[in-house]
Amino acid sequence: MPVFDRQFWLILLASVLLGLCGVALAVLGNPQNSGICISCFLENSAGALGLHGNERMQYLRPELIGFVLGALASALAGREFRSRGGSAPMLRLLSGVFLMVGCAVFIGCPIKLFLRLTAGDLTALSGLAGLLAGVWTGLKGLAAGVGFARAEKQGGAAGVWIPLFFLLGLAALFVRPAFLHFSTRGSGAEHAPLLISLGAGLLLGVLAQRSRFCVTGSLRDTFLMGRRNPLLWGLVVFVLTATAANLATGNFHPGLYGQPGAHLEFFWSLLGMYLVGWLSVLIGGCPFRQLIKAGEGDADAGLVVIGMLLGSAVVQAWGLAATAAGVPLYGKVAVLAGLAFVSFNTLSGRRAEA
Repeated sequence: MPVFDRQFWLILLASVLLGLCGVALAVLGNPQNSGICISCFLENSAGALGLHGNERMQYLRPELIGFVLGALASALAGREFRSRGGSAPMLRLLSGVFLMVGCAVFIGCPIKLFLRLTAGDLTALSGLAGLLAGVWTGLKGLAAGVGFARAEKQGGAAGVWIPLFFLLGLAALFVRPAFLHFSTRGSGAEHAPLLISLGAGLLLGVLAQRSRFCVTGSLRDTFLMGRRNPLLWGLVVFVLTATAANLATGNFHPGLYGQPGAHLEFFWSLLGMYLVGWLSVLIGGCPFRQLIKAGEGDADAGLVVIGMLLGSAVVQAWGLAATAAGVPLYGKVAVLAGLAFVSFNTLSGRRAEA
């Protein structure tokens, strides 16, 4: 059984608000079932910065800025902001790129996976199976001694650059300089009011930093600890809250066909999220958790964030992202390349350990 201490209740509070905000932001204007989606938001933000040319995917998402700056404020207030890093920088950068490949083929990050399920999208079940298998595979690797070295405290200001980048993004969002692009149609043009999105991001950033809540972390710790894992109860509360909110707002439509932001190529959805789960265990958290860690001074997570931004640009510029019509050929090739990448690093790690 979980320990009913302050941390446990913080996890439950963060989970409730994640479920409520995930549904409410979609009701207020974000794309359906995408009230919160880290990979979708990064693809929109990469387009806004001119890193790809898909005119339907260009909007500097204030939720992302809120996540990082909320985590920064919380870490500073709790005296937990520390510049740290120095662990496998190139592998973390490339891991960020391939995280976005897996998410783009599934159409969504692990948070969106559960939001799709709680809205009745049964096509997301294949992604859930893949995510669970990926986390399990990653844990087997950790048990065999595979894993990146822990980040170490660093001198200077290595940990401030990602929060500073997002602070500049906040200023640009209000000033709207000419180099920023904003979609007038497509999912990039669908968004909740700016201040509400930013406020939700800040609130969730604070709570996620304090609680350490993470979807893939919840699954990972459940494999290790079972019901004693407090994050498991957070995940359960997140799912129940989002389901209740979708039912209350009339957004619960169970079925396989006609689901928004979904396709019927189940095998590739499974492989895409398998890649995401495996990589997330290897680098210590899902895309959302990487943003939160970057906000509290983790330069290694900051490199993953840069990799995710590059990956978001690549999946759109090279046509790797899936659509409702299915998964493009080069998207499938990219997933296989990602699995080869993580397999090679796992095998290399085992040899080094031996």
